[in-house]
Amino acid sequence: MYKFKEIQTIPPAKQLVDIVLSKTQRKTPTVVHPGFKITRIRSFYMRKVKFCQTTYNEKFSKIIEEFPKIDDIHPFYADLCNVLYDRDHYKLALGQVNACKKIVDGIAKDYVKMMKFADSLYKCKMLKRAALGRMATSVKKLTGALSFLEEVRQHLGRLPSINPATRTLILTGYPNVGKSSFMNIVTNANVDVQPYAFTTKSLFIGHLDHNYVKWQVIDTPGILDHPLEDRNSIEMTAITALAHLPAAILFFVDVSEHCGFNLATQVALFHSIKPLFRNRPLLIILNKPEAQGLGV
Repeated sequence: MYKFKEIQTIPPAKQLVDIVLSKTQRKTPTVVHPGFKITRIRSFYMRKVKFCQTTYNEKFSKIIEEFPKIDDIHPFYADLCNVLYDRDHYKLALGQVNACKKIVDGIAKDYVKMMKFADSLYKCKMLKRAALGRMATSVKKLTGALSFLEEVRQHLGRLPSINPATRTLILTGYPNVGKSSFMNIVTNANVDVQPYAFTTKSLFIGHLDHNYVKWQVIDTPGILDHPLEDRNSIEMTAITALAHLPAAILFFVDVSEHCGFNLATQVALFHSIKPLFRNRPLLIILNKPEAQGLGV
């Protein structure tokens, strides 16, 4: 399982600069006097610059490591992420963070080298100030990227906790055809509500044990019958789940038509998304047959 909920909050660029500079000042307090030898003064200011650079490096490395690499995660989550935000924008933002990390490392290296030739306290102090200032300027250019990644972090934290490797039943069909009722029965109402990012809708995930085997049951949002390109983000998440999870599909049909959709409409929906069911176990569940006099 991917630990999206454990990704730490990303502060805005200006706040990140304040955090790092404050920590640098706290951990390397100024203890330099004019009477100190120049070698000792150089060493102190070089340590200050290196500490600042190391702190930025740690912050950026943590961001890059914690965020998932879209090309490496399960296709279910990769496509779900691409529905919720643009994959290229996401890669670009992480790339900008990585580039800034290298720039900060280069600035620190250059100024530490120059400090080795500083011949006074004043020169050391000015070089330190210039180094920290240039680092801060570079980091502040990440304002847009860090803001975007914080949004992504919040959305990832709200993604459904689905294990793509677990045996799965996917319930699909029009709204109000009995999917939730079925789920409450087979899972003994042990249902988690997993909200989707960007929406007020929820994905319902239940768990059951059958013959000592764990199953997860997913109640997808209702899929409306119109062309794929016209579907909204909620419907696209349902399609993503169907397309990538190795699951058995239960397609519910309300033969009583009390759900508000006639049989012809429900059958048309089935045929429109039937290609997604290829090479997967598929059961068509006829619900409420007694209302049509078909018997129970």
